[in-house]
Amino acid sequence: MIEIVRKTQIDFMKFRKFALVISGILVILGIIAIVQVANGTANLGIDFAGGTAVLLKFQKPVTLQEVRSVLEKGGIKDFDLQDFPTVNKVLIRIKKKEETLGKLSEKIINTLREGMKDNPITVDSTTEIGPKVGAKLRRDAMWAIIAATIGILIYIAWRFQFRFSIGATAATFHDVLAVLGLFNIMGREINLILVSALLTIAGYSLTDTVVVFDRIRENLRFVRRETLEKVINRSINEVLSRTLITSITTLLAAGALFFFGGEVIHDFALAMMLGIIVGTYSSVFVASPIVLLFKGKGPLTKK
Repeated sequence: MIEIVRKTQIDFMKFRKFALVISGILVILGIIAIVQVANGTANLGIDFAGGTAVLLKFQKPVTLQEVRSVLEKGGIKDFDLQDFPTVNKVLIRIKKKEETLGKLSEKIINTLREGMKDNPITVDSTTEIGPKVGAKLRRDAMWAIIAATIGILIYIAWRFQFRFSIGATAATFHDVLAVLGLFNIMGREINLILVSALLTIAGYSLTDTVVVFDRIRENLRFVRRETLEKVINRSINEVLSRTLITSITTLLAAGALFFFGGEVIHDFALAMMLGIIVGTYSSVFVASPIVLLFKGKGPLTKK
């Protein structure tokens, strides 16, 4: 395998206290985001808040001011606009908390077609979700993340030991909360696309952590005279090249989706890029230090 770095002797565990501060900030941001999502005060997509979203493609270039003026004259209020000037597209979103939304998307489309007859419109997509459905989707998304994390806990406890599963589970929670918190402070929309990205990130984080844990377990069997801290540092250094190659390769793929995948997959790709960076960091500076913290008195290996 190609090696980016060779025979490093970095004392990663020396930086664990500094990493704890960074991780603490990221986790706090994630907890704040969860509270805001639960209260409905975050920038929720219509998947969770309920409402209507219409993505329209105009034949000629159009400004948001022109679209806003036509919609307001047609009696449509409380809408958000997002333009994609390179492809002449405009996304119109209206979050509604009423029990029935009616045919709001049709009203939006008809209003714009009437007010902009010289600029033909093609409907790319329409989404209309009621508030009850949105609340249910929000609850289901939370349970999906919790269930995935519990599954990780059980798998690592069976594959290694329970004390290893604490580190893996903590790292997974850390990564999910970090990406969610960063998305929230960036003002990005929190929707089902982000949830699917978070579940993907949880799987990626687990894979990266297991590679490090497996090398720690192997070294513990053969290096008896070194302290656990030295064994962990040795193990991380030994898999560092593999970790960097995997992360960079995956990051390049996510970056290609981000820059060339189009607006629909834009947020998913951004979440994946953040998740890859945070996941690589957590495998070294979150999962491994927790194993050191919970080393206990019993053996750390399974025969």
